Amino acid sequence: MPEFATATSPAPAMSDRAIATGLSQRRKAAMVIQLLLADGQKLSLSTMSEDHQLALARELGSLRVVDRTTLNQVATEFFAQLQDVALAAPGTIDGALAALSGQISPATAARLRDEESRRAGHDPWALVLALEPGDLIGLMEKESTQICAVTLSKLPVSKAAAVLGLLPGERARRITFAMSQTAAVTPDAVRRIGQSLAIDYGTRPLVAFAMPPSQRVGAILNSSQPATRDQMLDALTADDPTFADQVRKAIFTFPDITTRLAAADIPKVIRGIDNATLVTALAAAQADGGAMSDVVDFLLANMSQRMADQLREDIRDRGRVRKTDGEAAQSDLIGAIRAKVDSGEIALVIIEDED
Repeated sequence: MPEFATATSPAPAMSDRAIATGLSQRRKAAMVIQLLLADGQKLSLSTMSEDHQLALARELGSLRVVDRTTLNQVATEFFAQLQDVALAAPGTIDGALAALSGQISPATAARLRDEESRRAGHDPWALVLALEPGDLIGLMEKESTQICAVTLSKLPVSKAAAVLGLLPGERARRITFAMSQTAAVTPDAVRRIGQSLAIDYGTRPLVAFAMPPSQRVGAILNSSQPATRDQMLDALTADDPTFADQVRKAIFTFPDITTRLAAADIPKVIRGIDNATLVTALAAAQADGGAMSDVVDFLLANMSQRMADQLREDIRDRGRVRKTDGEAAQSDLIGAIRAKVDSGEIALVIIEDED
């Protein structure tokens, strides 16, 4: 039974359903694709696997002229199936991981990515292209300029520009020049390069902790009493000055509010703090003077005038604050700011290293 009828060779007499039933699903898909293309539709077929793209292109290439009855039956069947769809799932491991982001552990996600990278037919470049610009620098410094040129050609333009900006000038120049020699590179060669790079750079070893050591220590010291924090930092400085400096950058204390908290974020932070706690923290800081008092001025200057005036009056009425009560209230304020940062509602200002 023929799979299509040409204009010069009419289809045998049979029902519309029989005509459509005699076609393979692949042939029907090719007909629908051709119908959409003829209608001027733009299709994103590149999201399919390479094998599926090849099969579809070959099927479309073998398609000739389709009679109206067959095409109408195939189109009707296709749209009927679309109407029956009640749920659309990701369909790929990458899509599933994106949907489950924050819902499964980093170890599980890493294991799934590793398994997917070893699966036949998987695009190895997906792992390489997912790397951040800073992570790609190691690749760009170790591999040959030809390999780097291919990698740079595969990257999205914005990410490629970011990578070039991080490279030394001479190295960046050599790689961009090597791009002029990639015109004859075959798709098979690009795939083999991607497989090699995915093995060397795309799969990272599983780690037990999501945060680096300096941030973990910094988070602990953030919640410690000032005296304990100072003692630990002094001890770390004596043992490992570099690590101690990293920990200091990870610590966010009350005096850091003036330099690390954006003025525009102050109202968001204040709204989530109990008024009695806020008044106690500010009254104690104002009494200490210096950098602590500067924090009070900074906060009051970047909230509504009515709220600032009310807080000034409450601080005067609060009077003298015990040291332990003041430190506890200030710790609560810092904790509230940290909670906003962790939830993504605000971001702390990053202090650049001085040259």
